[in-house]
Amino acid sequence: MARPLVVAAALVALALGIAVPAARADGDPASDYLLTKPLFVPQDDGVPSANVNQLTSVLADARARGYTIRVALIGTRYDMGSVYALWKIPKTYARFLGQELKFLYKGRLLVVMPNGLATSTGGLATPKDQAVVDTIPAPGADGAAMANAAARAVQKLAAQSGVVVALPPLSSPKGSSANSDRVKIIVGAAALVVLGAAAFWGRRRLARHKLVG
Repeated sequence: MARPLVVAAALVALALGIAVPAARADGDPASDYLLTKPLFVPQDDGVPSANVNQLTSVLADARARGYTIRVALIGTRYDMGSVYALWKIPKTYARFLGQELKFLYKGRLLVVMPNGLATSTGGLATPKDQAVVDTIPAPGADGAAMANAAARAVQKLAAQSGVVVALPPLSSPKGSSANSDRVKIIVGAAALVVLGAAAFWGRRRLARHKLVG
Protein backbone atom coordinates (compact mmCIF):
# COMPACT_ATOMS: atom_id res chain seq x y z
CA MET A 1 0.00 0.00 0.00
CA ALA A 2 1.32 3.41 -0.86
CA ARG A 3 2.35 5.56 2.07
CA PRO A 4 -0.26 8.29 1.55
CA LEU A 5 -2.93 5.56 1.63
CA VAL A 6 -1.51 4.21 4.88
CA VAL A 7 -1.79 7.67 6.45
CA ALA A 8 -5.31 8.16 5.09
CA ALA A 9 -6.40 4.76 6.39
CA ALA A 10 -4.92 5.53 9.79
CA LEU A 11 -6.78 8.85 9.96
CA VAL A 12 -10.09 7.20 9.09
CA ALA A 13 -9.50 4.41 11.58
CA LEU A 14 -8.60 6.84 14.34
CA ALA A 15 -11.69 8.89 13.63
CA LEU A 16 -13.82 5.75 13.94
CA GLY A 17 -11.98 4.47 17.01
CA ILE A 18 -10.72 1.37 15.21
CA ALA A 19 -7.42 -0.24 16.20
CA VAL A 20 -4.87 -0.11 13.39
CA PRO A 21 -1.90 -2.51 13.10
CA ALA A 22 1.47 -0.82 13.18
CA ALA A 23 2.49 0.16 9.65
CA ARG A 24 6.22 -0.34 9.72
CA ALA A 25 6.67 1.05 6.19
CA ASP A 26 5.28 4.48 7.01
CA GLY A 27 8.68 5.99 7.74
CA ASP A 28 7.66 7.56 11.07
CA PRO A 29 10.97 8.08 12.96
CA ALA A 30 9.40 8.50 16.40
CA SER A 31 7.58 5.18 16.14
CA ASP A 32 10.87 3.37 15.54
CA TYR A 33 12.75 5.12 18.33
CA LEU A 34 10.09 4.96 21.02
CA LEU A 35 9.71 1.21 20.71
CA THR A 36 12.69 0.87 23.06
CA LYS A 37 13.50 4.40 24.25
CA PRO A 38 11.53 6.76 26.52
CA LEU A 39 12.34 9.95 24.60
CA PHE A 40 12.48 10.99 20.94
CA VAL A 41 14.37 14.23 20.29
CA PRO A 42 15.35 14.93 16.65
CA GLN A 43 18.95 16.12 16.43
CA ASP A 44 18.15 19.04 14.11
CA ASP A 45 15.43 20.61 16.28
CA GLY A 46 17.85 22.77 18.27
CA VAL A 47 17.05 21.27 21.68
CA PRO A 48 19.96 22.15 24.01
CA SER A 49 21.74 19.21 25.64
CA ALA A 50 20.98 20.64 29.09
CA ASN A 51 17.25 20.52 28.37
CA VAL A 52 17.49 16.99 27.00
CA ASN A 53 19.31 15.95 30.19
CA GLN A 54 16.66 17.58 32.34
CA LEU A 55 13.78 15.92 30.50
CA THR A 56 15.56 12.56 30.58
CA SER A 57 16.00 12.89 34.34
CA VAL A 58 12.32 13.74 34.81
CA LEU A 59 11.27 10.66 32.83
CA ALA A 60 13.69 8.42 34.73
CA ASP A 61 12.54 9.80 38.09
CA ALA A 62 8.89 9.34 37.18
CA ARG A 63 9.49 5.76 36.07
CA ALA A 64 11.42 4.96 39.24
CA ARG A 65 8.41 6.17 41.23
CA GLY A 66 5.99 4.03 39.24
CA TYR A 67 4.83 6.43 36.52
CA THR A 68 5.90 5.48 32.99
CA ILE A 69 5.40 7.66 29.93
CA ARG A 70 7.21 8.09 26.62
CA VAL A 71 7.70 11.45 24.97
CA ALA A 72 8.12 12.60 21.37
CA LEU A 73 9.30 16.12 20.59
CA ILE A 74 8.23 17.01 17.05
CA GLY A 75 9.69 20.37 16.10
CA THR A 76 9.31 20.29 12.32
CA ARG A 77 7.25 18.43 9.73
CA TYR A 78 10.43 16.63 8.65
CA ASP A 79 10.54 14.90 12.06
CA MET A 80 7.43 12.96 11.03
CA GLY A 81 8.86 11.15 8.03
CA SER A 82 6.15 10.13 5.60
CA VAL A 83 3.27 10.91 7.99
CA TYR A 84 3.80 14.65 7.61
CA ALA A 85 0.07 14.99 6.85
CA LEU A 86 -0.38 14.95 10.64
CA TRP A 87 2.04 17.85 11.19
CA LYS A 88 0.60 20.33 13.70
CA ILE A 89 -2.29 17.98 14.51
CA PRO A 90 -0.84 16.76 17.81
CA LYS A 91 -3.94 14.99 19.17
CA THR A 92 -4.43 12.89 16.06
CA TYR A 93 -0.71 12.19 15.76
CA ALA A 94 -0.52 11.11 19.43
CA ARG A 95 -3.19 8.48 18.76
CA PHE A 96 -1.57 7.44 15.49
CA LEU A 97 1.84 7.10 17.15
CA GLY A 98 0.28 5.14 20.00
CA GLN A 99 -1.19 2.70 17.49
CA GLU A 100 2.24 2.32 15.92
CA LEU A 101 3.78 1.42 19.27
CA LYS A 102 1.00 -0.64 20.87
CA PHE A 103 2.30 -4.10 19.94
CA LEU A 104 5.41 -3.50 22.04
CA TYR A 105 4.39 -0.53 24.17
CA LYS A 106 0.82 0.07 25.28
CA GLY A 107 1.50 2.73 27.88
CA ARG A 108 1.16 6.48 28.13
CA LEU A 109 2.47 8.73 25.39
CA LEU A 110 3.07 12.48 25.21
CA VAL A 111 3.58 14.36 21.95
CA VAL A 112 4.88 17.93 21.92
CA MET A 113 4.55 20.06 18.79
CA PRO A 114 5.09 23.82 18.43
CA ASN A 115 1.32 24.41 18.48
CA GLY A 116 0.43 22.19 21.43
CA LEU A 117 0.74 19.00 23.47
CA ALA A 118 -1.27 15.79 23.23
CA THR A 119 -1.58 12.46 25.03
CA SER A 120 -2.70 8.94 24.27
CA THR A 121 -2.51 5.49 25.82
CA GLY A 122 -2.39 2.43 23.61
CA GLY A 123 -3.37 4.56 20.65
CA LEU A 124 -6.54 5.86 22.31
CA ALA A 125 -7.42 9.37 23.41
CA THR A 126 -7.05 10.13 27.12
CA PRO A 127 -9.37 13.05 27.94
CA LYS A 128 -8.28 13.27 31.58
CA ASP A 129 -4.59 13.49 30.67
CA GLN A 130 -5.32 15.77 27.73
CA ALA A 131 -7.05 18.21 30.06
CA VAL A 132 -3.83 18.39 32.09
CA VAL A 133 -1.51 19.12 29.17
CA ASP A 134 -3.99 21.60 27.69
CA THR A 135 -3.11 23.88 30.62
CA ILE A 136 0.46 24.19 29.31
CA PRO A 137 0.91 26.95 26.69
CA ALA A 138 2.03 25.93 23.22
CA PRO A 139 5.84 26.13 23.27
CA GLY A 140 6.43 27.37 19.74
CA ALA A 141 9.30 26.09 17.64
CA ASP A 142 12.04 26.85 20.17
CA GLY A 143 13.76 23.60 21.13
CA ALA A 144 14.41 24.54 24.74
CA ALA A 145 10.79 25.66 25.19
CA MET A 146 9.50 22.39 23.75
CA ALA A 147 11.64 20.31 26.10
CA ASN A 148 10.63 22.46 29.05
CA ALA A 149 6.94 22.10 28.17
CA ALA A 150 7.39 18.32 27.99
CA ALA A 151 9.13 18.20 31.38
CA ARG A 152 6.38 20.26 33.02
CA ALA A 153 3.71 18.11 31.36
CA VAL A 154 5.27 14.91 32.69
CA GLN A 155 5.41 16.48 36.15
CA LYS A 156 1.72 17.43 36.05
CA LEU A 157 0.59 14.11 34.58
CA ALA A 158 2.54 12.19 37.22
CA ALA A 159 1.09 14.40 39.96
CA GLN A 160 -2.41 13.59 38.72
CA SER A 161 -1.58 9.94 39.44
CA GLY A 162 -0.22 10.79 42.88
CA VAL A 163 3.45 10.68 41.86
CA VAL A 164 5.63 13.64 42.81
CA VAL A 165 8.47 14.23 40.37
CA ALA A 166 11.11 16.91 40.89
CA LEU A 167 12.28 19.16 38.07
CA PRO A 168 16.09 19.12 38.29
CA PRO A 169 18.10 22.22 37.39
CA LEU A 170 19.51 22.52 33.90
CA SER A 171 22.96 20.99 33.70
CA SER A 172 25.63 20.75 31.04
CA PRO A 173 26.32 17.39 29.43
CA LYS A 174 28.66 15.10 31.34
CA GLY A 175 32.26 15.78 30.49
CA SER A 176 31.69 19.36 29.38
CA SER A 177 33.28 20.71 32.58
CA ALA A 178 36.23 18.39 32.20
CA ASN A 179 36.60 19.39 28.57
CA SER A 180 36.53 23.05 29.55
CA ASP A 181 39.24 22.49 32.16
CA ARG A 182 41.30 20.56 29.63
CA VAL A 183 41.09 23.45 27.17
CA LYS A 184 42.16 25.90 29.85
CA ILE A 185 45.17 23.73 30.73
CA ILE A 186 46.19 23.43 27.08
CA VAL A 187 45.87 27.19 26.53
CA GLY A 188 47.84 27.89 29.70
CA ALA A 189 50.60 25.47 28.70
CA ALA A 190 50.79 27.00 25.23
CA ALA A 191 51.10 30.47 26.77
CA LEU A 192 53.98 29.27 28.97
CA VAL A 193 55.75 27.80 25.96
CA VAL A 194 55.40 31.08 24.07
CA LEU A 195 56.67 33.11 27.05
CA GLY A 196 59.56 30.70 27.56
CA ALA A 197 60.55 30.92 23.91
CA ALA A 198 60.36 34.72 24.00
CA ALA A 199 62.57 34.83 27.09
CA PHE A 200 65.10 32.44 25.53
CA TRP A 201 65.43 34.44 22.31
CA GLY A 202 65.55 37.64 24.32
CA ARG A 203 68.53 36.36 26.33
CA ARG A 204 70.30 35.25 23.13
CA ARG A 205 69.88 38.67 21.54
CA LEU A 206 71.18 40.31 24.70
CA ALA A 207 74.21 37.99 24.79
CA ARG A 208 75.01 38.71 21.13
CA HIS A 209 74.71 42.44 21.74
CA LYS A 210 77.22 42.25 24.58
CA LEU A 211 79.69 40.23 22.44
CA VAL A 212 79.44 42.68 19.57
CA GLY A 213 79.75 45.63 21.90
